[in-house]
Amino acid sequence: MMKFVFALGLGLLSLAVALPTVTLADAKPPSVNGTRFTIDGETRYFAGTNSYWIGFLTNNKDVDTVLSNIASSGLKVLRVWGFNDVTRKPNAGTVWYQMVSASGSQINTGSDGLQRLDYVVQSAEKRGVKLIINFVNYWNDYGGIAAYVSAFGGTKENWFTNEKAQAQYKKYIAALVSRYINSPAIFAWELSNEIRCKGCNTDVVFKWATSTSAYIRSLDPNHLITLGDEGFGLPGGTSYPYQTSEGVDFVKNLGIKDLDFGTYHMYPSSWGVQNSFGPGWIRDHAAACKKAGKPCVFEEYGSTTDHCSVEKPWQAASRDADGNAGDMFWQWGDKLSSGQSANDGHTIYYGSSDATCLITDHIKAIRAMKK
Repeated sequence: MMKFVFALGLGLLSLAVALPTVTLADAKPPSVNGTRFTIDGETRYFAGTNSYWIGFLTNNKDVDTVLSNIASSGLKVLRVWGFNDVTRKPNAGTVWYQMVSASGSQINTGSDGLQRLDYVVQSAEKRGVKLIINFVNYWNDYGGIAAYVSAFGGTKENWFTNEKAQAQYKKYIAALVSRYINSPAIFAWELSNEIRCKGCNTDVVFKWATSTSAYIRSLDPNHLITLGDEGFGLPGGTSYPYQTSEGVDFVKNLGIKDLDFGTYHMYPSSWGVQNSFGPGWIRDHAAACKKAGKPCVFEEYGSTTDHCSVEKPWQAASRDADGNAGDMFWQWGDKLSSGQSANDGHTIYYGSSDATCLITDHIKAIRAMKK
């Protein structure tokens, strides 16, 4: 998502429930098949969604409820935050994954740390949901690059070449990859959420993405890898998102050997364009991916008003665009033990009329497609 601020209410930490473990020996990980993906032996277009907050829940039953509802809705892939960075240890009961510090960083593997993400992975395994897990946020929510800058100095723009920051970032990547490398729930590793380098030459992000994706490939040759960018910098238009002012060149980055697929996002109201901008943006990315011989995933999209009437045409355009392999609306909403999950205006709540339109009807349309 472009940017949001939300503090999750923390409940009592539930006792861990043992779930059956399936390993990669039992199932092949998702793979690229032309401009489609093969998931659990089936090659076709998929629908998915996003939940930044699921890994920060402290009630296991809530996690199970959400993943059960996602699976029963027919959604195949869920993108979750694999980061939760702090610069000082918070009070007990607050979930955090990594403390970034020049005097010694710490990866939290405790019950208020990565064990929360562990449970999401285990629950997803049980329900056949695949996960995209990313490693850092461009935005300041849940730490992000700003946490590294606070610890190691510099700016967001030179974070990409800050040796101390990059060393810790890679340590964190290695910790997550080694932790989940044998899980059949992993769809892909994602370098970032909405990475950008405002005003930078596009070589900065390109070189960083090249070296980082190669590093991940050295750790895990089996799973897919992607960038997690918004898709800026693209032939076909002249408006802000098509430009490279954010230091991102979508087509150039598609050429990186160890990035298996392209991602792009869309929030017209935030970008100062009309909702009618959507289908063209979708088709232009799909065309770029088709030319590169890699799938595209329409990874985030949303409107704060008239969800069904605004977003349904985007979904139709995505399904019809040759080169597009899937779409994932922002964001999933559900009823938790503490009440409704986060509502940033884009949220589509399970069981709502918007969910009927944008999930149930969308899944029916996908199942009617030729593979």
